[in-house]
Amino acid sequence: EYQWKGPFYFIQGADPQFGLMKAWTHGDTNNGDDEWGEEIKLAEQAVQAVNKLNPKPKFFVLCGDLVHGMPGTRWKKNQEQDLKNVLKNTDQDIPLVFVSGNHDIGNTPSKETIDDYCQNWGDDYFSFWVGGVFFLVLNSQLYFDSSKCPELRQAQDAWLDEQLAVAAKQKCKHIIVFQHIPLFLSQPDEDDDYFNLEKSIRQEIMEKFHKAGIRAVFSGHYHRNAGGSYKGLEMVVSSAIGCQLGQDTHGLRVVVVTEEKVVHRYYSLTDLGSHGLEKELLDMLAKQ
Repeated sequence: EYQWKGPFYFIQGADPQFGLMKAWTHGDTNNGDDEWGEEIKLAEQAVQAVNKLNPKPKFFVLCGDLVHGMPGTRWKKNQEQDLKNVLKNTDQDIPLVFVSGNHDIGNTPSKETIDDYCQNWGDDYFSFWVGGVFFLVLNSQLYFDSSKCPELRQAQDAWLDEQLAVAAKQKCKHIIVFQHIPLFLSQPDEDDDYFNLEKSIRQEIMEKFHKAGIRAVFSGHYHRNAGGSYKGLEMVVSSAIGCQLGQDTHGLRVVVVTEEKVVHRYYSLTDLGSHGLEKELLDMLAKQ
């Protein structure tokens, strides 16, 4: 869909992370994740809310940490199977887009953990077009720590440069990026943290994105809502469907794409499920 066809919207969710809620309450995030009934209910609520929306979103993207179990841990396969069982109920007309997070492929991913993820959920980085807008899905773990697979980091970098060259030629309306780890949480020059990318790498990526005219980067990982901007590039950090680490509600983000701008709003699962989109966003979608 290289051509602009008028305004549309999509749904962004992050961190369903089956198993974290119990692990977090018990103070044992390494192996306390043997129950995830709470998360199953929340993920079901998310799917039901998305299915009810009218008009339908163009797609539903999950920005990483699909489950809590790290590669090779005891409950990972069961957690993944349970998440798949919930996601199977997503309306067939709403494509699902998956982004890899640190719990999906490991804090220090390897070729094996990435291969395993790809067999389960699809490519760890790829691009797609919707109505004249170019979307890029990136594997942010390769920016976080690619020490076990430097050649995969190089491959993603080379691919990204090619994709941005394609986007420049195609004269797309907007370029939007999805990745798990935010570039930054509020300030482009903030200190390094578990929840952002290391400063020197961050600076290089932000500059590349800015030059390419990328409009927004959507991520998760923080389990709280946050964000900021760098030279017109908006960094949007969405809280989790699953475990909350701050004061936000379990929720989803609605992102409306118009010819001029990208507008987004975070909704609690309850609000989105019972009221759907508010009038202001529906009016934007109606403008052809």
